[in-house]
Amino acid sequence: MQRAGLSLARLAVALQPHAHKVRVHAGPGNNGGDGFVAAALLVRMGRAVDVVFVGSPERLPPDAAHALSVAQALGVAISTSLDASSAPDLHIDALLGLGAGRAAEGMLAQAIRGLNASPVPVISADLPSALNADTGMALGGLAVRATATLSMLTLKPGLFTGTGRDHAGDIWFDDLDVDAGAPDADLTASLAPLEPRLCASHKGSFGDVAVVGGASGMVGAAVLAARAALACGAGRVYCSLLDDDHALIDSGRPELMFRRQWWQSTPAVLAASTVVCGCGGGEGVATALPPLLTHAARLILDADALNAMAVDSQWSMLLMARANRGLRTVITPHPLEAARLLQTTTGDVQSDRLGAASELASKLQCVVVLKGSGTCIASPGRRPALNATGNALLATAGTGDVLAGWTAGLWSQGVSAWDAACRAAWQHGHAADLGAKEGRTTPLLADDLIRRMTGEVRPTSPV
Repeated sequence: MQRAGLSLARLAVALQPHAHKVRVHAGPGNNGGDGFVAAALLVRMGRAVDVVFVGSPERLPPDAAHALSVAQALGVAISTSLDASSAPDLHIDALLGLGAGRAAEGMLAQAIRGLNASPVPVISADLPSALNADTGMALGGLAVRATATLSMLTLKPGLFTGTGRDHAGDIWFDDLDVDAGAPDADLTASLAPLEPRLCASHKGSFGDVAVVGGASGMVGAAVLAARAALACGAGRVYCSLLDDDHALIDSGRPELMFRRQWWQSTPAVLAASTVVCGCGGGEGVATALPPLLTHAARLILDADALNAMAVDSQWSMLLMARANRGLRTVITPHPLEAARLLQTTTGDVQSDRLGAASELASKLQCVVVLKGSGTCIASPGRRPALNATGNALLATAGTGDVLAGWTAGLWSQGVSAWDAACRAAWQHGHAADLGAKEGRTTPLLADDLIRRMTGEVRPTSPV
C-alpha cells in the first residue's frame, strides 16, 4: 500500500505539476488506503490536500485504517460529505478497486457521478472506480471516466477492451516491484518486428493471397481487402468477385489480378494460397465456401462468410474439421457476427469480450479476432491477447475489410496465423492512433487507412 500510494502521488505530480489543491476520493477498502497514503505524501510534497471519505473508519481493513491515521496526523482534512466548498485542481479516484463486484450505490454512486461531472482532471488508482477489471464494462452502467489511470501490480484486461478505454484515459503502469505472475491476456505490441527482406527475394517469396467476395453492390469491400493484402506485402493478390458483371480491373490498383470463380481452382492452388472469404459477399458467398473450407490451407473468414455459417451448421462442421486436418483458419467477427455464431446477443458478447472470443475459438477450433474497442484475439489452448491500439477514427465502412486483407498479407509472408492476427490488429489501430495524434477528428476512410498502414508495417514501440 505504501508503494502504491507513493506511485500514485508521483504520477499526480508528474501529470499535473501545477495542481496545488488536490482532492482524494477514498472508498471503504484498500483502494481507499492507497488514496490515504497518496494524500499524506502529497502534503509532504507541498500540496494542499483534502480527502472525501466514502466509508466508515471502523470497517476499514487494517492497512487502510493505519494509512488514514497517518494522513490525519499530518493535518489532511478528512470529510464524509460530498458537498465540497471549493473546487480542487486535481481529483484522485481511490473509491473502488478490484474488489468491486456490483454496481455502486448510495454515496459511492453519487461520488462517481460528481467526478464525472467535474471539469477537473481525474487520476484513478488501479482502475476507474466501478469498472470491471476483466471485461471493461461499467458495473451497473456507471463508472468513473478518468483522465489517466495508474494500473498497479498487473495490467488489467478491462482497461483495454469493452468501454474500459473510454473510462481509463491514458494508462500508466507500476508493478510495485512485485512479481504478480502472468497477466490474463497478452498485449499485441509485444511482437518482434518482421525479418528484413533479402535482396535476392522476389514476389514468389511472399506468397499468394486471394480475396473472394464482392457481390453486386458490394464490390468495394473485396477490393479494399485485396488492396490491403497487396500493400501489406503479399507477393501476388487475386480478387475473385461474386459480381460476374463487374469489370476485371481496379484502375486505382492495376497490380491486382482479377479471376472469375477463383474458388473453383484445383485443390493444389487453393492449398497454396492465403484466402480471404466473405468481404461484401452477400448470400452468394455460400457457393464458394465448400471448396475453400475443404482445401484452403490458410483461410480468413469475414463478414458474410460468418453470417452464412451462423445460419447453416454444415459450414461450422466443415470449419471445425479443418483443424484436425492441419488446415488453419482465422475469423474476424464484429460483436453482432460473434453473437450470431454463439447464438447469443451482442450485449452478452460485449459484456465479456475476452470470454466470448475464447469461447468462439474453442468452439470453432480457429483463431478469433473479435473486433471492437480493444480487439480480442483468441486461439484454442493459449492465453488470449488484447490490442490496445485504435480509436473511433476506425468507425467507418470498410475498415474491417482492410483488417482482413492486411491479416492475409502478413500470413502469406510466412508468419503464423496467431502472429498475423495480432500484428494486423496492432498496425490497424496504430494507424488510427497516429491520425488522432495529428488532431484528426473525422473518420479515416478505408482506402486512406491502407495508405497510413503502409508506412507502419512493423510495430516498433510498446503500448
